[in-house]
Amino acid sequence: MKAPAVNSESGKPVGDGKPNWANLARVAGSLLSAGFLVYLIGSQGWQEVLDAFRQIRLPALILAFGLVLLSRVSVTLRWYALLRSANQPLGLTDAFKITFTGLFASNFLPSTVGGDLVRMAGALVLRLDAGVSAASLVVDRLVGMAGMALMLPAGITAVAAAQAAVLPAAAGLIPGGLWGKVKKFANSLIASSIYWLRHPRGLVLAFLCTLAHMLLTFLTVSTLLSGLGFSAPLWLVGGLWSFSYFVSLAPISINGFGLQEVSIAYLYSTFAGASLQAGLALAILMRVLFMAASLPGALFWTTLRRARAQE
Repeated sequence: MKAPAVNSESGKPVGDGKPNWANLARVAGSLLSAGFLVYLIGSQGWQEVLDAFRQIRLPALILAFGLVLLSRVSVTLRWYALLRSANQPLGLTDAFKITFTGLFASNFLPSTVGGDLVRMAGALVLRLDAGVSAASLVVDRLVGMAGMALMLPAGITAVAAAQAAVLPAAAGLIPGGLWGKVKKFANSLIASSIYWLRHPRGLVLAFLCTLAHMLLTFLTVSTLLSGLGFSAPLWLVGGLWSFSYFVSLAPISINGFGLQEVSIAYLYSTFAGASLQAGLALAILMRVLFMAASLPGALFWTTLRRARAQE
């Protein structure tokens, strides 16, 4: 039997020429969301949005960037706690290198090279157990989602109070067959999480890290809102952010690009008292800060690729 051809640089099998409709749909969704974002900025006036940016002083930007960096540290410690509790020989320095490389991939590289895939590759290069590493990434994502879900009721309450008829109508649009897929996916996640359910210490530490990450993110948003001339209670800031977080998880754009910005601008301008110009400035600034905070991962990207190729 003839072996499939592989790309000499990446080591991956060469495709059969058939289009990947899922990736094409995400590209189309990203372009559509980005186009709508540009339309919103244009409708409000480019100068007005730029004026909103100019309101933020340098100290506020530095503080916001520092908070984002600390939130990335919390994310790193979350995954590190899970792997160490599973007796995996991962050093803290290596955990930072791999996690920031994954963050860099998520922010700057195509959707086919996701951050979790990069972290998995890094774990294999360090010769960690493949099964445990894969399960740790699943649990890491679950813990992050569980933390955000704690604040989701606050976001839903704020949205529902203003638009009570929107949520029931949206729920009716979900295809019935989707629930079967959700159930199947949930079963696989539970199976992957059995180890940490039996060893809850690592799970508790990971959850504390995700709470720290959430608090730092909410404080970042609050700092930028204040710099833009608006204020909102921290519970409302967190609730709206969690709502936007789950919206951006919809697999219709690359890394939530465009979709995240539109949802942030809409939610904070509609339910937190900010102007739409300030909401747009906030959304763009959060994306820029996340990208800037992941730049250290670029230092380790080439090293990880070379090591992975040798592996």
